[in-house]
Order: sequence, then C-alpha cells, then structure tokens
Amino acid sequence: MYAPQRSISIEFDKPTQSNLANQPMTAIHPHRRALLQIFSAALQAVAGDDCVAAALQRRSLPDGVRLVAVGKAAQSMADGAKAALGGRLAAALLISKVGHLDRRRCRGLGWQALESGHPLPDAASLQAGQQLIRFIEADAGPLLLLLSGGASSLLELPVAGVGLEQLLRTNQWLQASGLPIDQVNRVRKSLSLIKGGGLLNWLGGREVTALAISDVPGDDPGVIGSGLLLPDPTLDQRGWRQQLPGWLDVLVANGLSQRRRPLRDPPPVEIVANLQMAKQAAAQQARALDYAVRVEPEFIAGDAAEAGRRLAARLRVGPAGVWIWGGESTVVLPPSPGRGGRNQQLALAAACELAGEQNCLFLSAGSDGSDGPTDDAGALVDGATIARAEREGFDAAATLRVCNAGELLQASGDLLSTGPTGTNVMDLMLGLKLAPDNDQI
Repeated sequence: MYAPQRSISIEFDKPTQSNLANQPMTAIHPHRRALLQIFSAALQAVAGDDCVAAALQRRSLPDGVRLVAVGKAAQSMADGAKAALGGRLAAALLISKVGHLDRRRCRGLGWQALESGHPLPDAASLQAGQQLIRFIEADAGPLLLLLSGGASSLLELPVAGVGLEQLLRTNQWLQASGLPIDQVNRVRKSLSLIKGGGLLNWLGGREVTALAISDVPGDDPGVIGSGLLLPDPTLDQRGWRQQLPGWLDVLVANGLSQRRRPLRDPPPVEIVANLQMAKQAAAQQARALDYAVRVEPEFIAGDAAEAGRRLAARLRVGPAGVWIWGGESTVVLPPSPGRGGRNQQLALAAACELAGEQNCLFLSAGSDGSDGPTDDAGALVDGATIARAEREGFDAAATLRVCNAGELLQASGDLLSTGPTGTNVMDLMLGLKLAPDNDQI
C-alpha cells in the first residue's frame, strides 16, 4: 500500500539485538536522530504534491485538463495537481512503480492507476505505453504531463523487432555497465517510439503543460524519463555507440532507423524540484539544529565505493559539522551480485574509511526511498559499523567486491528505510563530524 512518509526510521533487523525500527525516534542516539531529521527535511522540500501545487498556482490552466503522471513520484505529483486544479481535472492516468500508488484513492477519484516494473521493465511497462497512447488519443483536450524519475522503466512502446525479452536484456546490461545516465538513456531512446521526443507524434496541436521533478545531473528535461517530450539530436552521432556490445549496437541501429521526426515542437518543461533544493533544505535544518554546515557543490558520480571512501576521508580529516553532498554514483556489477544498491555500496565503503572513529556519522540514501533493486533507501553508518559486521561474520572488503552491502548493513543494523517518499531528486550524502568536546557516537 502506498504511504508517502515525511519521517525516516532506521531498520535494525538483527535478531541478536533489540529491534529499534519499532521504537520511537527518541530511542535513537541524538546525533543519529539529528541526521535523520536533516534527511527528512530535505525530502519534504522536494515533495511532489507541494511542488506541483505551487507551480500550478502560478499558471492559468483551462477546464477539462487531462492529467498524465509518470514516475516514482506520480501519486504525489498528481495529488498536488488535484489540490491546485480541483474540478478542472477531467481525467487522469497514473503510471508508477509497484507499491507507489494509492490505488484506493485513485479509484475514488476515477483515475486510472497502472503499476509496472522498476528498475527493469516488465510486461506491464509495455501495457502502460499502449494505455498512455489510448488515453491521449481519447480526447484532444489540454494535457498536463507530470514526470519524475523511473519513467524510463515504467513506460515503454518499443520499436518493431524489440519485445520484452530484448528490453530486459538491454536494461540488465545497462544496469551493470556503469555508464552515465545520458549514455544509458540514449540506448533507451533508440529502442523506443515514445522516448527521445517520440511522444510528440501523438500530441497533435493540443495545449500541453509539462512539469518535472529532476533526477538527472544538470536538470536536463531531455534526460528525465528518457525525454518523452524532447528530441535528442545526439542519437545520430555514432560515437556514443562505441561502448556497446555488438548485439546491442544492432538493436540500436534497427531502432534508430524506425524513429520518426517529431510532428510538433516540444512544449517547455518546468523543473519544480531538484537536488539543489533538497541540499539547501538539509542545510537549513542542520543550522536549525545548531550544527556548522558545509554544502559541497561537487556532483557525486562515478564508482560508488570509491566515492564513499573519498567522502568519508574528507569528513574524517575535515572540520566538525554537517557535510552535505548530492549526486548519483554507479556500480559495475559482478556476474552474481548480492543484495544492495549504489547507496548501500557507497555507505559501506564510507564505513570502512571511518572504522574506529568515534565522532563521525555518514548517511547515503536515495531520495525516492529505494536503492537499486531493494526496498531500502540506503544506510546510516558510523565508526563501529565494521566491528558490528565482523562480529556477525562479515568481511567488508569481500562484501564490497561482490556488491552484497545490503546483507552486511542489515547485520550491522545500519539500513535506512523510508518507503515511497513522493519525490525523486537522486541521492543525498550527509556526513556529521562532532567536535572533540562533544558526545561520542
């Protein structure tokens, strides 16, 4: 059941210790609690309902608006549209990840609600693509399109010769490749009739309003959801295909040959929430809690384990206070990866760097409430994480090599769980270093 949460709790699943997940926040160490409050404030600042409602209140939309909301934040964004537009909404189609929709609420409002696969597309993703086209073609009225991260997997209308089997193989390869998101999305666009501006061919001359929550570097609307409304002129440049295996290059070439030039100009896409907003809200909350604050401008990318070690080292030797980073790291997966996601991998590497430190905490989590193929958002580690894991028989270095950080962090009691958050602005990394005269963690 969908239940967007504005407060965060730590899961402690070890049977050998008390389960703090069900204890009140006051039972958690004060500095851990503070870091969770900072993370929660960041999420609240970029919540889809509030951000969409505020954006629509600045606009004048006509009656009879038909709403399409796609992505992990579809429900929250649609709720914001309903709050702002009320009876001007004529119909709605929501497409999101399994467990991220309030289906009872949607039924009560007469909205269509479809759940499909993420991070890998599934048969429901193909059905969602077909349903989107039917919804658009059913009425020529004004369209409100709300986009958030995850749309690339949740919604698909593939080119001829590409079915679910090819899509799964492609997306599995992309997930393990470590390629940056713009490269990943070029492949996805090449195999799709609706991505990379392809959806424009079904919109006709109707009025289109597009709002998006950005989960991509630089807030490029051509990358969010693989750019349903934005043509990508770089697709015709062969250079980006050099890193693709032969079988995938053949699929891409076939897909590119079928894509049509858009029949209309793209509408503007307004970014209503992004990573910078979340970072600034985190900083404001940290200052309210009387911590010194450092908001780092660097976008965190590249290998997750390397990033975790680097950020933790800066925290360990740097000045006391709260450190705030954001971005989206990558993981090159081994043949048989274990449990976890990029934030868990990053946090475990940070824990290795902080092992033995008694005055440092480090949090890395996805703002959407999930991390890779798991239901965990990430982790909050400290200088004793590795010692706790070793007592349970884990070797941190070996665990990192096989990408099994989730198992270790469950055993150490450091996994962070939020459930669906109603937003998606990539990942936040928060470090807390205490002054020497402060309480030890």
